[in-house]
Amino acid sequence: MTTPPILEAQALTKRFGGVTAVNGMSLAVGQGEILGLIGPNGAGKTTMFDLLAGSVTPTSGRILLAGREVTADPAHRRLSRGLGRTFQIPRPFPELSLVDNLLLARQGQTGEHIWASFLSPRRIAAEERAAAEKAREILSMMLLDKLADQPARVLSGGQRKLLELARVMMADPQVILLDEPAAGVNPSLLEVLIDRIRAINATGVTFLLIEHNIDMVTRLCHRIVVMASGAHLCEGTAEQVSRDPRVIEAYLGGAAA
Repeated sequence: MTTPPILEAQALTKRFGGVTAVNGMSLAVGQGEILGLIGPNGAGKTTMFDLLAGSVTPTSGRILLAGREVTADPAHRRLSRGLGRTFQIPRPFPELSLVDNLLLARQGQTGEHIWASFLSPRRIAAEERAAAEKAREILSMMLLDKLADQPARVLSGGQRKLLELARVMMADPQVILLDEPAAGVNPSLLEVLIDRIRAINATGVTFLLIEHNIDMVTRLCHRIVVMASGAHLCEGTAEQVSRDPRVIEAYLGGAAA
């Protein structure tokens, strides 16, 4: 990595009772990078994501976002500072339209403050119009614009993944954590998803993704970090990682956290 890290984990450890799910794990993601995080089942990848996103508190270690420590910040505060996350199983509000699902993700709206409704109605109305316009632009980018006013329940599994990414984009993230974006997505929509991730990355947004679809990881990721037994095993390009005997042993030997 040649660019300064925008997201950095320093010696993160997480214990659940007597089980150590993440054990002194460190990684650094450069500005504008697409970094893959892979490893066998039970390696600690999801717990690592939960630590980075702020839904789980580390037992020890530090997390820095754009050089600022966010270890103690909850998930919503990290989102307001530019760190967004998708989930392996998207859970949109099924009866709300796609536009309304996106509007709920908009951050820092004046109308969120009760007195502003009385003191700044014009400003609130202008912000709401701008947010609705932005939501439709993002849905268009995700090829969901024709369904913009339909309830989210009509979407296929792959379309829900696109909507999940669209919701994160409403928060203007600097970094997006993608949790198994290929899971449950048919091949044609997977191509759309890969293309959209590349297009978003081209605007300067950084990605860190967990993914079992090695073809997707190979095509998308500039660099890959491998976890095993809760710890950093190795990192490098897809070719370097695939030839590392430690990686072969971790997968075939069934390393677990």
